[in-house]
Amino acid sequence: MSADLAFAPVADLARMIARKEVSPVEVVRVHLERIAALDATLRAYITVCDEAALAAARAAESALAAGRPVGALHGVPVALKDLYDTAGVRTTGGSKILADRVPEADATVVRRLKEAGAIVLGKLHMVEFAYGPEGLNAHHGAPRNPWDAAAARMPGGSSSGSGVAVAAGLAPAALGSDTGGSIRIPASLCGITGLKPTYGRVSRAGVLPLAWSMDHVGPMTRTVADSALLLRVMAGYDPADATTSVLPVPDYLAALSGDVKGLRVGLLRSFFLESATPEVRAAVETAAKALEKAGAILDEVALPAVAHVGAASYAVVASEALAYHTGWLKSRPTDYDPEVRKRLQLGAFITGAHYVRGQQVRALVRNEVDAALARRDVLLAPATPLTAPRLDERQTTLGDGPSEVRGALIRLTRPFNFSGHPACAVPCGFSTGGLPIGMQLVGRPFDEATVLRAADAYQRLTDWHTRRPVLA
Repeated sequence: MSADLAFAPVADLARMIARKEVSPVEVVRVHLERIAALDATLRAYITVCDEAALAAARAAESALAAGRPVGALHGVPVALKDLYDTAGVRTTGGSKILADRVPEADATVVRRLKEAGAIVLGKLHMVEFAYGPEGLNAHHGAPRNPWDAAAARMPGGSSSGSGVAVAAGLAPAALGSDTGGSIRIPASLCGITGLKPTYGRVSRAGVLPLAWSMDHVGPMTRTVADSALLLRVMAGYDPADATTSVLPVPDYLAALSGDVKGLRVGLLRSFFLESATPEVRAAVETAAKALEKAGAILDEVALPAVAHVGAASYAVVASEALAYHTGWLKSRPTDYDPEVRKRLQLGAFITGAHYVRGQQVRALVRNEVDAALARRDVLLAPATPLTAPRLDERQTTLGDGPSEVRGALIRLTRPFNFSGHPACAVPCGFSTGGLPIGMQLVGRPFDEATVLRAADAYQRLTDWHTRRPVLA
């Protein structure tokens, strides 16, 4: 029963708790026990809020017993990447610099989750200040991908703990953040669902920034339906974040019809599929055929401008990250992970002209993605071009030749941070070595409903998302 509860979808847990078929106290205890048993190896958490989570679970149980109205996530535990402010609980950003920082208020999305009844299990591991896709952290030790913890494989980053916790049953759902792929990369490597909403769909108030104009926050879950449920709670205008949209938030769960008949799917081959390893390419092509067999209309589409995203995106991210960190780089340079410090300091070599040119390329990429989606409902591509590398691996070989691991991991996700379009990563197979393979579906701005509909329909056709890693 305990393992079943640990891997039960959020929607099922919420329903069972509301019907009093299971106690929120039992659900929280099951997850805390798994954290105690497994996290010394997996390292998903930086801070575990065991006492507070149990107290909140008892309060949730009392509310049900008293017949009080409850929210959509009443009694359901969640975990948070450690860059979300949490009142009274430290928020470190995975850093030494903020190791003792305790916010006075919750981030907007944390408050919304709590108002819906969610219970915070703890704060999750991450790359220092979210600046890196591998999942490495010199201060807290690297988390282990649960699909091959013994071989010490990368979980992906920067939302490394979020990917590990959800995949290993240490949390039913987690929040991540995504500036160049930091939700979708760990989702892909850990075999879970990760949703990057449209830029402006979800408030970032109270979330530590990496690059203001490219940061997105979103849910990481085991099913698309659970991401839809969390997004419905999290999304919407927030006066504390001027970039949030005033557009109404739809009922994302209502969009999950399972029907893709007539849905126009554009398969991204050039740059995307062509760069993937043979196993990843084959898995994504098989997924595309499964959607086509279910009634989707499949064609191929190219986005030539994405070839320029690497340099242009770097100009934007490096400049904005340096602007946030300038003070600490002067006063506390040795407290950074040397690799992260180097990335930040290199931002000083980006000129104003570079930044402006990067933004010009950004407009070109956005227009090109919009044009492709004017004739299609979603675009389909690998989420990462390879499966999880070893933690010590720095070089790899992709479908189009040798590559640094860091550049390979971020290559296929970064274009849609640059453009701001919604993108959802879901598992679509496994390698011969038993490692997850992920694909991503990209949609029109603020049309998460269609992206989720397509991803959910695919999950109804397959069972990749139901598989569990074997853990000692």
